[in-house]
Amino acid sequence: MLWRGRRQSENVEDVRGGGGRRVAAVGGGLGAIIIALVVLFLGGKPEDVVQVLQPQQGRLQAPASSRQMSPEEKAAGEFAGVVLADTEDVWKTLFQNLGRTYREPKMVLFTDVTRSGCGAAQASTGPFYCPADEKVYIDLSFLDELQRRLNAPGDFAAAYVIAHEVGHHVQKLLGIMDQVDRARSQMSEQEYSGLSVRLELQADFFAGVWAHHAQRTKNIIEAGDIEEGMNAASAVGDDRIQRQSQGYVSPESFTHGTSEQRLRWFLKGYKTGDMGQGDTFRANPL
Repeated sequence: MLWRGRRQSENVEDVRGGGGRRVAAVGGGLGAIIIALVVLFLGGKPEDVVQVLQPQQGRLQAPASSRQMSPEEKAAGEFAGVVLADTEDVWKTLFQNLGRTYREPKMVLFTDVTRSGCGAAQASTGPFYCPADEKVYIDLSFLDELQRRLNAPGDFAAAYVIAHEVGHHVQKLLGIMDQVDRARSQMSEQEYSGLSVRLELQADFFAGVWAHHAQRTKNIIEAGDIEEGMNAASAVGDDRIQRQSQGYVSPESFTHGTSEQRLRWFLKGYKTGDMGQGDTFRANPL
């Protein structure tokens, strides 16, 4: 992906090296971490993992003293800033075409743990979007996890992850996320899981829409980039993660969609660039 030397977003809050640090409480330890990983691998939401970890992990202390970041860490932060800037440019234009104003989200880069409007943000939850404060939270060590654990290397794979979380912000601005939240109180947990899958797949679609327009306006894609994005979308499918983590697949517990579904909706967004074709809530079959 061609990103070096381009504009970085001013909406990045980089608290790496100065974020809060955990203090283990009595009763904490490896068991809580394993439980949290299982929740994450099964497609749980950040608040679900927070509920598991908070009683075990103790309180967040005041920020630790700042440390010098390595060149690799600096480059990772610059890369994330460029990708966020690209999403700003794309969605600002697309919202203008709809006669609306795009409110830019913030992106918080942290190490290990920090605070968010949705509770404690922890590296173990993976990147997530918090609608309460309209911020994307990401511990950039997750990008290493993409390569080592999920076998999804490449900078465009990382860009897909950021664009997916920004896709949730787009849903928030369009009112889609609020509609889903209101519907939750009127359905069973199993029914809501199906709705959650559709919400996640639409965010994948919006990530593809971003890639389409970023390429058209800035020519950012190099050979192999789309394959990296496709591989990342496939790597984070519920079925693939469950098979890796527990050895079998439980479709009734899906919250993000299968590898095939995530890949297909990302590609649909990339190929069409048309926001109007991403109504995953009415799609049948999904």
